[in-house]
Amino acid sequence: MGQITASMVKELRERTNAGMMDCKKALQECGGDMDKAVDWLRQKGLAIAAKRAGRATDEGALQCYIHAGNKIGVLVEVNCETDFVAKTDQFVDFVRDVALHIAATNPVAIRREEVPRDLVEKEKEIYANQAKDSGKPENIIEKIVHGRLEKFFKEVCLMEQPFVKNPDLTIQDMLNELMSKTGENITIRRFVRYQVGA
Repeated sequence: MGQITASMVKELRERTNAGMMDCKKALQECGGDMDKAVDWLRQKGLAIAAKRAGRATDEGALQCYIHAGNKIGVLVEVNCETDFVAKTDQFVDFVRDVALHIAATNPVAIRREEVPRDLVEKEKEIYANQAKDSGKPENIIEKIVHGRLEKFFKEVCLMEQPFVKNPDLTIQDMLNELMSKTGENITIRRFVRYQVGA
């Protein structure tokens, strides 16, 4: 294993926004491999998020974002456990970033379980028909539909979308990182997006 340099830690921090000590530990655990260290930090974030998932989130903030030109507006609610965390710059910046992201990407739902069933069934039907029309055998069609549906969820579900300001991170990655830093369960509760003429 090569030496973990300060510049490597800095690069990993810029890519993941994780704390300095976490970045150093990730690089040590992964033998200095930057991509493996990114995955290691994401897995750690998921584990922390899973542990906190059951805790009540009764505090938080509403944030509105009006896009330049006043044609798109977003209102989003993000909840946390304490009023103290709700007032921190980290939390406020996260909520603001989520509102901006929603304005830019127009997600259908927060999580894949919340995507309307009729929309999912319609997408499945389209993918199956496309595969049939291109002459794919029946045993392959199901795999094609599954693969395209996974891609569809990543495009329309807020938590799975790459963040518009840093496509290396999904919104879920950012949320995990914020929970890791604050020590609280945090949830994106709901949002509404308005577009003039839509």
